[in-house]
Amino acid sequence: MIAKPISICIDDTHSVSALFQRPADAHACLVLAHGAGAGMHHSFLDTLATELGVRGVASLRYQFPYMERGSRRPDPPRLAEATVRAAVTEARTLATGMPLFAGGKSFGGRMTSQAQAADPLPDVRGLVFIGFPLHPAGKPSATRFDHVRDVAIPMLFLQGTRDALADLELLEPRLAELEKRATLKVIEHADHSFHVPARSGRRDAEVIAELALAISDWTAQGIS
Repeated sequence: MIAKPISICIDDTHSVSALFQRPADAHACLVLAHGAGAGMHHSFLDTLATELGVRGVASLRYQFPYMERGSRRPDPPRLAEATVRAAVTEARTLATGMPLFAGGKSFGGRMTSQAQAADPLPDVRGLVFIGFPLHPAGKPSATRFDHVRDVAIPMLFLQGTRDALADLELLEPRLAELEKRATLKVIEHADHSFHVPARSGRRDAEVIAELALAISDWTAQGIS
């Protein structure tokens, strides 16, 4: 399954690169944003996209403008959210007739939910958070969750038990507020990067496969 390189136009001054992977038996497409510190070519997203494809989920990985130009400073929310919208628009064309989902790793997932909360993303049936960054490391708080209450579509939260950016004791009661809109999948021993220590008896590749399976099963449930 070859990743097809494409270009996404955001506005008159910004465009970004992207990779589209579509297996022959795809039942859904996930618009997949990267985290704050690593772009769409990072081995984690590369492996996840492959594992998703094996399980019937097409994916459109894309860069944020700051990553495209080699900067370490994330884009302002307005530009980041516009990038999410442009990626979703592109995916609607590439994956015609296929149920569409959007989300991403950490920062990418949060920018997706902020965009959705501000103005629903066209045709997106649900959001997928691969490590929702609830708060900075060592500074437990839940203010970053406030906008999520304005998201009216189903959401899948994939969270590690050792995630320093998401205290589960803070996250779980907030997800309970959302009732059926939120589904939580807890990955034992995983940190924010979904790395697991050797003493867990598991390998990182197994964790990524578990994430892909959870996403595939959730997107196949006929969410509307």
